[in-house]
Amino acid sequence: MPANTALDAEARAGVPAEAVAPLIRGIAVLRRLTEAGGTLSPSALERATGLARSTVDRITATLARIGYVRLDGRDVVLAPRVMELGNAYLAALRLPALLGARADALADELDESVSLAVADLDGIRFIHQATRRRAMSVSFRIGDLLPAERTAPGPLFAADWTDADWQRWRARRAEDPKDTSFPAVPPRPASAADDFERRAERARRHGWALDDQLIEPGLVAVSVPVREPDTGRVACVASVVSHTSRHSAAGLRTSLLPRLRTAVAAMEADLREAPRPQPGPPPSGLATWTTASKHELGREFVESLARGLTVLTAFGADRSALPLTEVARATGLTRATARRALITYEHLGLVAAGADRAFTLTPRVLDLGFPPLSRTTLPRLAEPHLRALTGRLHEPTALAVLVPGAEAEIQYTAGAGANRVLTVDITVGARLPAASTSLGRVLLADGAEPLSPALAEVRAQGYALVDEELESGLRSLAVPVRDRTGRAVAAVNVATHPARRTLEECVDDLLPALRATADRIRTDLRTASRFTRVPPA
Repeated sequence: MPANTALDAEARAGVPAEAVAPLIRGIAVLRRLTEAGGTLSPSALERATGLARSTVDRITATLARIGYVRLDGRDVVLAPRVMELGNAYLAALRLPALLGARADALADELDESVSLAVADLDGIRFIHQATRRRAMSVSFRIGDLLPAERTAPGPLFAADWTDADWQRWRARRAEDPKDTSFPAVPPRPASAADDFERRAERARRHGWALDDQLIEPGLVAVSVPVREPDTGRVACVASVVSHTSRHSAAGLRTSLLPRLRTAVAAMEADLREAPRPQPGPPPSGLATWTTASKHELGREFVESLARGLTVLTAFGADRSALPLTEVARATGLTRATARRALITYEHLGLVAAGADRAFTLTPRVLDLGFPPLSRTTLPRLAEPHLRALTGRLHEPTALAVLVPGAEAEIQYTAGAGANRVLTVDITVGARLPAASTSLGRVLLADGAEPLSPALAEVRAQGYALVDEELESGLRSLAVPVRDRTGRAVAAVNVATHPARRTLEECVDDLLPALRATADRIRTDLRTASRFTRVPPA
């Protein structure tokens, strides 16, 4: 296949004349990275996409400039900022924001995992997860595409399918009998019963459906549809998910289905009572920075790809459906440029146009990097930033949190060591007294009143500087990392030796870089945690 014509399989046929080819190629790169779990070498991307190596390099350089990937040694790695694309879809959908708390409360009540799923053609995608922390836990990544026939939500969506929908499903089954196009699930067993149409009819009659180990042995689930108040159509499906060591499929139906139905009734009431979206002022000039990037990087920066990606981020909370004029206004693009991007996305199945020519995002936007990052942790978010800071300062850096239930201690959860003869060597997982460390003092200063004079000073100045209190020869400076609510959930520090920097030099030379690093970690955390839970350790 000629490299310059190698696009996604679904995109190769019938590409509209006005489609933006570099945008199609960039989407293909993001999809292949997502399918691979978030990391591929450029040569592997070349093989996976069929694109020329020079094209892969230009696309990944552009995505790195945007912040959607980072170039880590020989690998291209999805970066947390790419989740802003999936966040735009989830915010525009509104369902996670309106119904997520109900799902979380049900999970707490039942002590089982609870999920919300939406339809995506003849598959389903999970948009919210409330999981249980167990050695044997049951959960899916938000955004993963699963075949409808192997899930509990699937029959409930299929109950409303048209003849064309069923024809598409049969064609897909014939072309892919082992579900190889669904990397999130194991291959279909050869002995799997093909009774999906009967299950869909039963779901239509009864209003609930079961998954009795259809995805993999041991997994069971029961599902109930959540219907839109105006149309009665299925807005999403709520599921209780467990495993056979705790419940059989029949046991789920008898013991948990009534409580699931009660929760769904409350969700439907929430949808009826939710205020109608009131679009606020659109974001402005999302694409204005691309010209400067083009001037700086030259031909290595694919401006049409960067400008096209901003179109997806024009959508969001209270901006679920946008006409072309609003998309152009929000992004700062010309109408012609915005129109070509929307044509491209409509061809790729990432946007849909309504009868009024207002565009909406589809669940396929979640294909663009969201699933691998939906299970990230704060240490994983912080590690590349700590390595960069250490590389800049040539001093060791670390991330720590207060130990739950023992707030007199901190625990190191990530770090980057410096290549020095004399350096700090504290391993991840180590615990130290909070009051004796700069990391601990920053975290304690964010706690409840009253504060000691020393902690009050730390809170006022926004950093802690500890000079040889924990150990002779160890000087440490720390600042907080704050979550979306402004709470300090972790702290980052840089350590040095008194012979290398005076106390004044620590504040003058190290503090600005340390604060900038904390800000970058905070930005990634806020993006990643908007619709997913990011554990602190």
